[in-house]
Amino acid sequence: MIGVIMIAVMLLAIFVGFPISFTLIFLGFVFGAWGFGGKMVFYLQTLQFNNVMLEQTLAAVPLFVFMGIMMEQAGLMERLFTSVQLMLSRTRGALYLAVLFVSTIFAAATGIVGASVTILGIMAAKTMNRSGYDVRLAAGTITAGGTLGILIPPSIMLVVMGPVLQVPVTDLFAAAIVPGIMLASMYAAYALIRCWLNPSLGPILPPQNQPVTSSFYWLEATMVISSIIILFTLIVKGLSGSLQGIFPFSSILIPIGWMGLMYYASIWVKKNKPAGFFFSDLWYEFFMGLVPPSALVAFALGSILFGWATPTEGAGCGAFGALVLTIAYRKLTSKMFYEALLKTLEISVLILFLVAASNFFGAVFSRLGTPMLLTEFLLAWDLSATMVLVIIMALIFLLGWPLEWVPIVLIIVPILIPVLVKLDINLTWFGILVAVNLQTAWLSPPVALSAYFLKGVVPEWDLKDIYFGMMQFMVIQLIGLALIFSFPEIALWLPEYIYGK
Repeated sequence: MIGVIMIAVMLLAIFVGFPISFTLIFLGFVFGAWGFGGKMVFYLQTLQFNNVMLEQTLAAVPLFVFMGIMMEQAGLMERLFTSVQLMLSRTRGALYLAVLFVSTIFAAATGIVGASVTILGIMAAKTMNRSGYDVRLAAGTITAGGTLGILIPPSIMLVVMGPVLQVPVTDLFAAAIVPGIMLASMYAAYALIRCWLNPSLGPILPPQNQPVTSSFYWLEATMVISSIIILFTLIVKGLSGSLQGIFPFSSILIPIGWMGLMYYASIWVKKNKPAGFFFSDLWYEFFMGLVPPSALVAFALGSILFGWATPTEGAGCGAFGALVLTIAYRKLTSKMFYEALLKTLEISVLILFLVAASNFFGAVFSRLGTPMLLTEFLLAWDLSATMVLVIIMALIFLLGWPLEWVPIVLIIVPILIPVLVKLDINLTWFGILVAVNLQTAWLSPPVALSAYFLKGVVPEWDLKDIYFGMMQFMVIQLIGLALIFSFPEIALWLPEYIYGK
């Protein structure tokens, strides 16, 4: 019951406006001393902070933050967002699509919500503000896209959850792919529908600012985008070894040959303009804005997916690649490099201190026995399997407010496994439900750490607007959770197709 009171006081303190990190630490000390003594809570705090500092995965946070800052300093992402807006200059809400596209890539690359939201905020907010986009919808798009890191493989949480549920991690990875793509598509559809209903939310460029294109604009778009997709496909196949053995050095020469074909074909079309067809200058900007950062992210992600590097090592590759790109674009100066390091330090401290504080608060909450009390209360009811699962999902959703996913996955979920097995509930499906549920909790006020990560890098945005933006996408997230709950095949089809039932 002390834990219940602690949650109530925490919600009140955050509503009043106290800083969340110091509030969590203070309440953890006070209620922990009340519940099980001051000496124990002191050692618990020391242990939790020490565990956070020794967590190797969290070393990826400053590396990915540095990567995002260097890409922003080099103007790569600003160039990409500008070119996408030009490419879709006749489409409302083009930058929302760009944010969700980039967020899906970073979700796969990082798996860390704080780093994803922070990088997206650094890269996208400035361009969106200048383009006159709606702050609430922009904040909701960034925070919702950033939370995809919990779900889209290779998710750190799924790696931890596999042994807990005694389910192969590969099954969880396969089961998470379709729900992750579905949620990203739902976000994009919502943003585009809102812009269609209210054009001021994501304005198109005025006619005088739209790029000069040929009368075959959609042919231009199809050829350029298809060529880029083929290029990345050849690069991935080359890295994976699929192109080996065709002829000597085929894994390297085939992608280079395709790039040469793209280059000389563009020069020929520009010179001859067959039937009045030509490539607009915007496609050069689009290519130069898309390919370098996408290749950088693909390189960092590929090093993880192909087993060449851990997430932290992959982040190191990404940070080094961003530094190289900044040098290649001649944007690196000693002053800019110093400012990037200083900003990386500030943002990393904000994120990691929040993680340490929430872990300590969660440890006190668990040590007080409140999760066990709630679980025993649930199991005492005589309900159907569906109703028990609904109540469990509601419980996890509520616990996701004050707690990190670590205590929920490692403390709450193991307590529930015997009941799930007795009710014959598929544990792979349950794991995806938990992942989507905890993703929803990241968007749920009043805690919603995603809001504080975004506020930390975009201070000009009001926290109230960020909250309102997140709540819109939280509703979409709940709809997605309901769909996966009602149709388990959304999560189970791919692993059954790959590995069999």
